[in-house]
Formats: sequence, structure tokens, C-alpha cells
Amino acid sequence: MKANVTMEGFRRYSGVAIFLHWLIALLLIVNVGLALSVDSLPDDWVRPFVNTHKSIGITVLGLAILRVLWRFGHTPPPLPIYYSRWEKAGSHTAHMVLYVLIFALPLSGWMHDSAWKDYALHPMRWFDLFYWPPVSVIKDLEPQTKEAMHTLLGNIHTGLGYVLYAVLALHLAGALKHQFLDKEPEFQRILPGRGHD
Repeated sequence: MKANVTMEGFRRYSGVAIFLHWLIALLLIVNVGLALSVDSLPDDWVRPFVNTHKSIGITVLGLAILRVLWRFGHTPPPLPIYYSRWEKAGSHTAHMVLYVLIFALPLSGWMHDSAWKDYALHPMRWFDLFYWPPVSVIKDLEPQTKEAMHTLLGNIHTGLGYVLYAVLALHLAGALKHQFLDKEPEFQRILPGRGHD
């Protein structure tokens, strides 16, 4: 086991990056809970839960765009020098996949909803505040094609969700390993608090 590692020479993420990281993570976890619980809900609860799931998804998409724009102007701190080569490769790969997922999941969900045959009866309202437009090129397809797209996009959205579960589990397992097994200040890089770069 490695000796205890101090914070000396150890850079944290910026305050904005930390805020966006935890807000997106929280919203993803809530949305996973909504998705997994919807089949066990009373009928009267299903539509509000589904609408909340959609609203959170669109919110995640907006926050993901903000996070990428922020990252363009604010280089994240380098990985700690004590990471092995395979740990650095794994960390970069996991982060890349997570970035793809936080865009692909809401986009596929939005397109899936746009292809729903009953969209006109239940248009999406963002947290019941205003209407969120469908993807018009999908909504205006002829009914048979649109139904096939709805099924396909639903399967893609669900499949991406399972990939997200797996990558989040690996991401958390890696952070826990560094923090508690290797005794490295891993969480201090991304937890809210003082000392942001």
C-alpha cells in the first residue's frame, strides 16, 4: 500500500467545475431512480414522474453544454503523479464515456419522446413551466416510420442507461480505491470547499 499522500502540489477542480459535476451527478441519480421506479407506481403518478424525468434530462443536457463550454476556457487539473499508467488511461476513458453519455442520454430521450405517437396529446412541459419543443424532423415523420423510430430510440436510450450505471459504478469504485485503499486525497480534488483553483 502507498504511503499517505498530502495535498502539496495537488490541484483541485475549479469551483464552477465542482458545482456542475455534483449537480449533474445528483440529477442523473434522481433520473435513474425515476426511471427504475415508474413501473411500480400507481397509474395517476406515472405521467408526473415521466414528465419530471424528461425535464431533468433536458436540464442535464443544458448543464452538460455549460460544462463543456467552461472546460474550453478552464483546463482541469492534471491527474495526480502517483496514478499508474493504466489508472490514467482508465480515468481518461471513463471521463470521455461519461461526457458522451451526459449528451447521448438526454438527446436520445428527447428524440424518443418526439417520435411518440401520442406526443400531441401529452407534449413535454419543462417542470410544467413551459412547453419544450419536439425534434420536428422526427415528429413529422409518417406514422409507421415514427413508430419504428420510437421503438429504436427507446431501446438506445435504455441501453445507454445501462452503460451509464456501469461507468458510474467504475468511476465511484476508482475514487473509493484511491481515497481509502491507497490513502490518497482523491475526494478533496472534487468536493466543495475552500482551495479551488
